[in-house]
Amino acid sequence: MPRVPDLVLEALDPEQRRVHDAIASGPRGGVHGPLRVWLQSAQLADRAQALGAFCRFGTSLPPRLSELAILVTGKSWQASFEWQAHAPAAVQAGLDPAAVEAIRAGRTPQLQREDEAAVYAFAHELIETRRVSDATYRRAFAALGVKALVELVGILGYYTLISMTINAFEVPLPPGALEPFPES
Repeated sequence: MPRVPDLVLEALDPEQRRVHDAIASGPRGGVHGPLRVWLQSAQLADRAQALGAFCRFGTSLPPRLSELAILVTGKSWQASFEWQAHAPAAVQAGLDPAAVEAIRAGRTPQLQREDEAAVYAFAHELIETRRVSDATYRRAFAALGVKALVELVGILGYYTLISMTINAFEVPLPPGALEPFPES
């Protein structure tokens, strides 16, 4: 049961409605999940959705690598809504479905491309240990370069915010969606 009641469009104040409409007209195709929670604070929603649009659609990372980073974050937080939204997107972007399933199940994925392996190692290590070793940093730097590496950290941070919102406010899965982390 969600902790924040769903917003009623007719009850939104002018600022909430402006932000809602800006999100709805963008590449996301609607206002879903944690973005609906953020509309309780129009200023937060406005700023966070702008950062999110950049992290999801505007970085120098190809979608396959962005989605990989999002999945590592979503799994770490066991953010079910995020997982169900991004696992299909990751496969569509070119990630091996077996790698997606391995991440969901908490196993290290077998990634054939060096950029994918470097992103997974960097993201997993940073999230799990709160640090990145010199060896992991050098590997990711060699695969991505500094700009993409900075953007990768931005993606991880943004999707941590998303995941925290999902879990704190118990954002439900869409109707009919299967729970990806039944053990949680």
